Amino acid sequence: MNRPVIRRFHGHRPERGFTLVELSIVLVIIGIILGAVTIGRDVQRGAANQRIATEFVQGWAIAFDAFANGSGRVPGDPAANPTGLVNGALDTPLCGANLRTEMQAAGVAMPAGRAEGSEDLAVYLDANGNPRQLEVCFAARSWSEPGAAPGTYLVRNRNVMELRGLTPALANMLDNQLDGKLDARFGRLRENTRAAATGTASVAWSAAQPGRDEAQAPTMTAYLRMSR
Repeated sequence: MNRPVIRRFHGHRPERGFTLVELSIVLVIIGIILGAVTIGRDVQRGAANQRIATEFVQGWAIAFDAFANGSGRVPGDPAANPTGLVNGALDTPLCGANLRTEMQAAGVAMPAGRAEGSEDLAVYLDANGNPRQLEVCFAARSWSEPGAAPGTYLVRNRNVMELRGLTPALANMLDNQLDGKLDARFGRLRENTRAAATGTASVAWSAAQPGRDEAQAPTMTAYLRMSR
């Protein structure tokens, strides 16, 4: 009677590859981790943008009103012969050191901004995590308002805060918070090229084009109308 032959193997066992189930579990875990990182980054960026809106933009609006209430004129307007316009004329922005000096001379507290001596600047991150710089100026600009007849608009000179260096995401967030809707043509916050438009159609912010990455999108300037 033949006995079964027992073969003994010596040495290392051959390595076993991942099964489809194991690979699927690994991919799911990687997806969860990447999703958590993306969500965390978006939440952090949203919180930073919210601080830009509440502490920087609204902080400068408060500073403007404090200057006007304390001095009886708007920043840069000649005290001897006030015109009611920033810098006493149309399209003459008050920016940088001149803006800071005007506020300091009136004893008006400015937002913290980027740093001491750079209160008119703020740094934020775009959707790709790249740093961007936002600058605040004040100016008198042409501004369209409803006319007497329905559907008509008149252009008047109004004092505005200029926000230079906005990405599409930050522009949309500020517009939604200040006006309650996204529209570069109407409301208190408008794109600079739309502020004096007299058309009746709503328009999107120009840099917010479908399929365009924020790193490729040009920054833009917005006007926020002041109360005086």
